[in-house]
Amino acid sequence: MERAVRYILSHLPHHPTAGQQNACRAVAEFLYDPDPASAFVLKGYAGTGKTTLVGALIRSAPALGLKTVLLAPTGRAAKVLSSLSGRKAGTIHKKIYQTATDGSGALRVVRAPNKHSYTLFIVDEASMIGLADELSPSSRSLLDDLVGYVAGGSHCRLMLIGDSAQLPPVGAPESPALDIDFLQAATGLKVRTAELTEVVRQGKSSGILYNATLLRSRIAALAEGEAPQLPLFDIEGCDDIVRLSGADLEETLNRAYGPGPESAAIVTRSNKRANLFNQEVRNRILCREEEVNAGDYLMVVRNNYYWLEPDSEIGFAANGDIVEVMAVRHRRQLYGFHFADAALRFVDYPESPAIDCKLLLETLHSESPSLTRQESQRLFDGVMADFADLHSKADRMAALRQSPYFNALQVKFAYALTCHKTQGGQWDTVVVDQGCLTDDMVDRDYLRWLYTAVTRATRKVYLLNFADRFFSTPAAQ
Repeated sequence: MERAVRYILSHLPHHPTAGQQNACRAVAEFLYDPDPASAFVLKGYAGTGKTTLVGALIRSAPALGLKTVLLAPTGRAAKVLSSLSGRKAGTIHKKIYQTATDGSGALRVVRAPNKHSYTLFIVDEASMIGLADELSPSSRSLLDDLVGYVAGGSHCRLMLIGDSAQLPPVGAPESPALDIDFLQAATGLKVRTAELTEVVRQGKSSGILYNATLLRSRIAALAEGEAPQLPLFDIEGCDDIVRLSGADLEETLNRAYGPGPESAAIVTRSNKRANLFNQEVRNRILCREEEVNAGDYLMVVRNNYYWLEPDSEIGFAANGDIVEVMAVRHRRQLYGFHFADAALRFVDYPESPAIDCKLLLETLHSESPSLTRQESQRLFDGVMADFADLHSKADRMAALRQSPYFNALQVKFAYALTCHKTQGGQWDTVVVDQGCLTDDMVDRDYLRWLYTAVTRATRKVYLLNFADRFFSTPAAQ
């Protein structure tokens, strides 16, 4: 075991922090634990070197007789993990699920068999893994299916990585995959853990990380029952995190989007605010005139496995995938909805060819995350009416499942997004829109939202219309 510790630490690009040394020892103990029903959770704040340590583990794995598979909840998060670790990463869904047909010929999703042996499955951004998932083929959760998939291999183990200060899955008070007590009780695994707290690049030279650490300390204080305290930011002397007024927003966005539509993102607290920003960015910054144009960047907002071949690298269009519109062809109004034929390129899979599909345009402007239940029912009823001449319900349902209109891709513009939609991704420039906020709304949930939003940026954060009371130094007059 000592050899493994030394070997992993030797692959770090810098002298390890005390926290990294302790975490490395805990990882080695986990790898050499004879109990097969064991897992490891590595938690850490932004900038504490989680991914750096994981990269060292990956590079050490062959010498330790270990194979590794890198996974993340979304294609964007997998792309970030790949760039930081130097190894290809994929999505959890693509890895653990496959499509199959049932007795009636209907397509369904099932958990795939794990054919790996002596493999460590490393899953980043585990705070995003929830207990409810629209693709899960049973009443079990994505977390259950992930644990079950790994356990199905020969001598395979699971390592979960995440930041407990980030937003938990929608509707959950905490992230179940990072909650050690819950994880052990729910899965029966013996869970070892380590947490990194020392920021590797501390100080005002990295204002983003410096202020993220301040926010993290406020979150920890609230968790201990302390009252919320202002200010939240200390940005004096910081070049990479600055205040922004509405009057300067257009000029700032022109610079931010100069390298391309994927280089910047606006983080909002509601789909309504995101819609407003998206329209302004398209009209005033990108000069788009049609409802959707070639060159637009969209985010898939509901899992869809109709348009992609099962053997494609992408697998299926997953909630959170970002696509670029390469061409827009025919538009049609049907069943009370608007559709467009489009060619799409998946941004996080640059080597995969573009696909042709139908877009459902209503979700572009909807204030709900995707079609509401009532809208989905209306689309279902409209498409089913086309097959009323089929004699059996089974035949009508089979025809429905093959309808390109019923399976139209649900998307939103990807310039301004809610914080949950940005989770797992990174952009050069991030504009954080505070929106309407009163002091009584500055609670732990809001601070986790703010921490997650700020840490989406790699180069620059703009804090839009934040009040003076949030800063240690008032704005210059």
